[in-house]
Amino acid sequence: MYSSVRYNKRNEEIPKMKPGDLFDGKKYEEASQHQRKWGTKLINELKLKGDEIILDLGCGNGLTTRELAMRVPGGKVVGVDNAPSMLETADAHRTENTELLLLDINELSFRSEFDVVFSSATLHWILDHERLLDNICAALKPGGFARMQFACDGNCSNFFAVAREVMKLHDFEKHFRGFTWPWYMPKLKEYEKLLSKTEFRDSRVWGENADHHFPNEESMAGWIEQPSIVPLIAALPESLRTQFRNDVVERMLKRTKQADGTYFETFRRINIYAEK
Repeated sequence: MYSSVRYNKRNEEIPKMKPGDLFDGKKYEEASQHQRKWGTKLINELKLKGDEIILDLGCGNGLTTRELAMRVPGGKVVGVDNAPSMLETADAHRTENTELLLLDINELSFRSEFDVVFSSATLHWILDHERLLDNICAALKPGGFARMQFACDGNCSNFFAVAREVMKLHDFEKHFRGFTWPWYMPKLKEYEKLLSKTEFRDSRVWGENADHHFPNEESMAGWIEQPSIVPLIAALPESLRTQFRNDVVERMLKRTKQADGTYFETFRRINIYAEK
């Protein structure tokens, strides 16, 4: 699991892994039904001729990528993700006109290769969007467009509140000193300003309320485990990960349970359309 294991004075393993190494593609597929619905909705809005070359940023388990590929039988979809387990799962859904790449989105270096850059429920995991937007624009052919949706301000308000509470508990607090919050969820005006500095010739930004009721404890716990809690777990020694996970799940279930037995979380999305 570790490329090189180090130990602290208490003989606990110090984590040396990236969050991407802890994602589980199969578990994510089971827990991400609402994310898939968002992806399908986005795809249905695309105006495609059927021969486009599409870059799918954050292809995850590959089901949305497969939907894209079926819309462009004369074209191709390149799906990228930085989690090996996600790509292993995506490979089972891969069509003949799909290519999968293990790649950090921060390291995009494509130049005028794609008609469409697509991304659903992924780019809040990228912190530097000024660089990201420049790389997306560079990857597009002249006349191409980007269509993206990800989390914005107000997203996952319950999970974030609970996570911060648990991170401050005695057993965990020291491991989060200097921890960088792993998500970027901007306000709409903030993102409009970012886009105005790019070379896109036309762009639009709008918000969307996608609040969700999980039907039972298992579905809420599954979503917390994959993918939500992964970057927090990665900051902890292995000996504390299960306890941290259990504390977060227990508090979330208590905080979000509704009178009808469902469990509620806020999901707020930012939508972007930009033409090169």
